[in-house]
Amino acid sequence: MITVFGSINMDLIATTPRLPKPGETVAGTSFATAQGGKGANQALAARRAGSAVAMAGAVGTDEFASAATALLAEAGVDLSAVKTTDGPTGTAMILVGGDGENVIVINAAANGEVTEADAEAAVNAMAAGDTLVLQLEIPANAIRTALKSAREKGIRTILNTAPLTPEAAELGALADIVIANETEFERLVGAEELGSEGRIAMLKTRHDETGQTIVITLGAEGVVAMHEGDFHRIDALKIDPVDTVGAGDTFCGYFASGLDQGLPFAEAAHRAAVAGALACLKPGAQPSIPEKAAVDARA
Repeated sequence: MITVFGSINMDLIATTPRLPKPGETVAGTSFATAQGGKGANQALAARRAGSAVAMAGAVGTDEFASAATALLAEAGVDLSAVKTTDGPTGTAMILVGGDGENVIVINAAANGEVTEADAEAAVNAMAAGDTLVLQLEIPANAIRTALKSAREKGIRTILNTAPLTPEAAELGALADIVIANETEFERLVGAEELGSEGRIAMLKTRHDETGQTIVITLGAEGVVAMHEGDFHRIDALKIDPVDTVGAGDTFCGYFASGLDQGLPFAEAAHRAAVAGALACLKPGAQPSIPEKAAVDARA
């Protein structure tokens, strides 16, 4: 069983031939809304990968509230721990360039109302051996409480250090498994522009120091990881990306599901990398998350 404790958003997505520079206005080519929020995205990915999933978080009282959880409900994610707070639901304003790259502005709104009590409630509903998945789009105090409570209860924790916050290093130290992209990892370890070999050396050093499983996602270059003393390199699936906004969250959800289903670490990471690549073939965060059958066909 997987519980995802995190954010729930509606994404407002504009596409343009290229991303604007600071102070520049460019013409858009389309606009759409889609369900998002890193927590909700990862919950849907884990569910589509075949795991039983519960989502814990918050939505507002606006017109986005029911829409933001519609795909989760359709997929059979347990939403009983999603509370409603006065005010707006979280939103993300996303610009997608012609090369598939994106820039994102997040408004926390209801996500900022998630509390330590919500964290305790989410963990108390779990059992030893379950998996708790977290990100950094809800308040740090709630994340900290969830990680500490889960450790006391024998629950495996996975923290995706995105978006990187000032508390990321402290919170990362409390998790069993840390998933970061290359930029986040370098900031977590206090280094810049490590390069491929330097990054791997630092990855091994950090693993030796903490004993944690550390996974670094590298986009088109795949994934590198340290787990139980072993180094793993997973190649990326070769694709022509349409929109990369859902790739990281898809990886996290599929990876958590692989571990939840008892797959060996390397196989779980490989399947997650395939799923993350397939998520780049469609626009939007949740609409792009592939079904299990599509991943099976390419894994």
